[in-house]
Amino acid sequence: MCARRFLIVIFILTLLTVAAAFAIFQWGGSVLRQQFTPQGHFVAPPSDSAPDYAQAASWISRPGIADDPSAWRPTQQAQTVGAKPAHTFYIHPTTYLLGDRWNAPLQLNGDTHFRTRLFVQSQASAFADVSTVWAPRYRQAAYGAFLLKGEDARQALSLAYSDVAAAFDHFLEQVPAGEPIIVAGHSQGALHLMRLLEERKADIAGRVVAAYVVGWPISRTADLPALSLPACASPEQTGCILSWISFGDPANPSLILDSWEKAAGPTGQERRRQDMICVNPISGTEGSAASPADNPGTLVPTRDLASAGILSGRVGAHCEEGLLKLDGDVPSLGPYVLPGNNYHVYDYALFWGAIARDAARRTQAWGSR
Repeated sequence: MCARRFLIVIFILTLLTVAAAFAIFQWGGSVLRQQFTPQGHFVAPPSDSAPDYAQAASWISRPGIADDPSAWRPTQQAQTVGAKPAHTFYIHPTTYLLGDRWNAPLQLNGDTHFRTRLFVQSQASAFADVSTVWAPRYRQAAYGAFLLKGEDARQALSLAYSDVAAAFDHFLEQVPAGEPIIVAGHSQGALHLMRLLEERKADIAGRVVAAYVVGWPISRTADLPALSLPACASPEQTGCILSWISFGDPANPSLILDSWEKAAGPTGQERRRQDMICVNPISGTEGSAASPADNPGTLVPTRDLASAGILSGRVGAHCEEGLLKLDGDVPSLGPYVLPGNNYHVYDYALFWGAIARDAARRTQAWGSR
């Protein structure tokens, strides 16, 4: 499997999402909506069709699954052997690009199945050296649901979240009481994770090593107070949130943030760009800067996926007006830098080694409390 296919399959979804936003901005989105709007109206599935998370088939990753994609490592990274002190619950982003329904089926086939495994492989693997990884299958909202605002889209997202919440409840039942947990997601997965943090705060109080809410803006005033956890202020802090969206210079986040600003957060306050939180994944500190030398590894393509590796000391970053701005000699990762110098599709890849280090550091700090 060539590395170019590896990157294309992982990142093309977000490319399409930003392209969709650009098309809507330029042309009103009529053609795009016709192409991607799911057919018909949302119809609630039978209650007995919900996934059974007691069954291994309802998980992409969990302890005991053969060929677990989260077990993958870059060539320079050997897999940790032995007991792992923490447990990670990871929610993958949208991988269903068809318009035949509002929610993807639980059991995926073809390219959707392939994309889903690769997201887990390239993102959740960063947490696998210090934790067991649990990544549920869920009836994700289809790509077209993000192009529309209305009751159908709302119900599609609610159905997807109901699966995520049920999977998380099973996860909490299976991991030993009192042991530390990591929660992580990207894009649609990060959106569901925010709601999970809001609604399950009592269930996870005192147990969270860190929450990686990546690729979805968080407002300090409109969102953060409802999530039960603060933004991370130091690299050893536990029970805190890391959130960032990656841009190069000059950055133009308008196509991403214009719609976000129009919606109120769970606190009832309006979202504003100046209130976005940015936690640098290299330093592990909100609002900070880190040099390229401090970044232990950017995930880059090689000849094939089996030998994909990381480059250290190439990419730095600093927080500026809520965005994570890239510094240093950013390697060529392919043609998928999006309009406005948006590196969102590379949010995990740019900092894979830093995320793995951050998770290990905070897990050790949690155990030393």
